[in-house]
Order: sequence, then structure tokens, then C-alpha cells
Amino acid sequence: MLKGKKILLGVTGSIAAFKTPALVRLMIKQGAVVKVIMTEDAKNFVTPLTLSTISKNIVLSNFISDTEGVWNSHVELGLWADIFLIAPATANTIAKMTHGVCDNILLATYLSAKCNTYVAPAMDVDMFAHPSTQNNLQTLRDYGNIILPVGEGELASGLVGEGRMLEPEEIIELLIHTTQATEKLNGKRVLVTAGPTYESIDPVRFIGNHSSGRMGFAIAEEFARHGAIVTLISGPTEMHEINRNIKRVDVTSAEEMYDKTVKHFEKVDIAVMSAAVADYAPEKVSITKIKKSGDELHLKLKKTKDILAELGRMKSKKQLLVGFALETDNEVANAVKKLNAKNLDFIVLNSLKSKGAGFGHQTNKITIIDKKGNKTDHKLKSKTEVAQDIVHKIMTLLHA
Repeated sequence: MLKGKKILLGVTGSIAAFKTPALVRLMIKQGAVVKVIMTEDAKNFVTPLTLSTISKNIVLSNFISDTEGVWNSHVELGLWADIFLIAPATANTIAKMTHGVCDNILLATYLSAKCNTYVAPAMDVDMFAHPSTQNNLQTLRDYGNIILPVGEGELASGLVGEGRMLEPEEIIELLIHTTQATEKLNGKRVLVTAGPTYESIDPVRFIGNHSSGRMGFAIAEEFARHGAIVTLISGPTEMHEINRNIKRVDVTSAEEMYDKTVKHFEKVDIAVMSAAVADYAPEKVSITKIKKSGDELHLKLKKTKDILAELGRMKSKKQLLVGFALETDNEVANAVKKLNAKNLDFIVLNSLKSKGAGFGHQTNKITIIDKKGNKTDHKLKSKTEVAQDIVHKIMTLLHA
């Protein structure tokens, strides 16, 4: 439910703004406290007086109050809210959100908000379908925003298709559903590993892999968005965490990742091991750069410590442990073997045979296999959306 939730509603200049009084009334009926900010163009479709009367709060549309000459603090608004809902969200506002344009109080508040932001698009069918709009929406998803679906039907132009803002009742239903899901992870302690490991040969060279860390960082962000307290142990990567609920621990080698992961594991409720850890490392590391000589260079490798197996051995009945399997042959059979051998609750299978999946891509295609033998195939998606699928599976297991 939304009882006691502080909801900030941002209204932009779409004809769908006429639905916002009903939306505000429904949120208040659910027990929420509602404040409204709106763009100047939004006033063409719904009046501030209407929304102020229903919400019982002053509606803001400028940085400075016209009547009192008082600065309206977008920072305080962003910190006040538990939920920021932008409905309707026009193509113009979505584009500005994507690129950090800050030319009105709604956008300034968005850039200051620390809570989950929900975006309810509303525009004509061609505008919604345009690649620039779709790319902007995907970018907002990657930033951690929740993009609500659009309805299909007759639009203001007379065309029929996708682009309608959801009805107020549908928006409320989605807010309740996602809020309840978020509360399942609120305060949970989570450990995520990400990225590659580098195993030194000499001071200059190393053995590594092509992992970017993007998948692990997306998982960490998704957990944090749901209120979890996340420790992210990352190998060398150019990725950066965003959510303040994420504590990052940087490592380089498989040995360092083993030590840090084992150290933190006993304190967490959930662990997702998505890092691409080297299976072997040079037995000896030269303290000086190895000079080129002869036609061959022979390296003797030793097996690294198995992090996942150790965590599986340590795992208590109250902990959830998730692993990844990147396979090229006999994918499902090898993944199931790893699932059972490492005492996992479920395993996320990647196949390098799937186009657009695995290392070096913005997208991924996974199969989730749990210890009960349930197998769920997911289509090719952005890694942000894949992270949502993985975290959703975890929430399902937590409350099975």
C-alpha cells in the first residue's frame, strides 16, 4: 500500500495532464501525502488551483514564488519524497531528463531526488516509436528509473497506437506493486561481485578476460534501488556505481577477490557472484619486465581458489547464494552441474553462442535455473533489465 508514503507528482505539458486530479485523489485515498510540481506548459491542461485543492499542498511551477518572492528549494523536495512520479512525461521532458537539462523546477528536482523515480510517458504514436525517444527511455532505465508502460488506443491526434498515459488506476496499481517489492529488500545486506580479475605475469603484463563489469554493477544498482545495503567487490573496470547504498571494494587479482568476498560473506543475507574470476594464475610472477627472447614463452599456471565453492560451503540456511555460468558447450548440463556442486540457490546461465550476450555488450540473454530444477529462459534485454529479472527471482525466493 501507499499509506504514509510521501509522493511527489511531476506534471508536464501533455493533454494527459487532465488525468492528474484523479491520480492525486487516488494516491491520497491510499493514504499517501502528495505534493505537486508542474511545468508552465502543463498549466494549459490542468490548473495549479485544481491540484492544490485536491492535494491540500501548494503547487510549485517556478524556482521563486511569484507572490512571496521565496525560493522554492528543489533540493528539499527531492529529499522529501519517497516516490517521484512524473506523469504525464512528454518526449521533451524525457529527453531533458536523459541529458541532464535543468531549465525548470521539475527537472532540477529530478536531478536532486534520491528516491525512486517513476516515469509515465504520454505522447503521440510516432513520437513514442521514434528511435530517439526509445533510446532516451532506455537510458533512463539504465540510470535506474522505472519506466511505466504506455497504453494503446486513440490518441489526441486521432491516430491509434501506443503512447497513451496509463489510466490513474493502473498507475496506482503499479506503484503499490513495486513499492511492496521494494520493501521486501529494504535493509537487506547484499554482496555482489563484478568485473574481471587480472593475474600478473610481470609488472607490465597480466592474464585477464573481456568482462566489463556492467552486469554486476547493474545488479548492485538494482538491489540498492530496492533499499538493500550493497557491498560491491569489483575487479578492474571503468564502471562507476551511482546509488549511495552501494559500498565499493576494489580488487585486482582472484586471490584478492577471494579474500574480500569470504570476509564479507558471513555478514550478508544475499550474495550474487557475477564476477569473471580467473580459474588459473601464473605460478611465479616476475618482479621485472620479461624481455622478449626466443620464439616461445612458457608460463606455468596454478589453479586459483574457488570462491563460489567456498561460499557454498560457508552458506547458512538463512542466506541466498547465486552464481553465474558462462558456457559455450552443453550449456544447461554444465550450469546444472555447477549449481549442485557449489550449493547455489539458482544459477544464471549465459551462452556465448547467443548474439548480443556475454562480455562486451550492453545486452544479455540469460536462463535462470534454480535448485528445484525450474528453468526460465529470458529474451535478449539490456543488462539493466536482466538485473531486474535476477533481483525479482531473488525476491520471489525470499518470500516463497
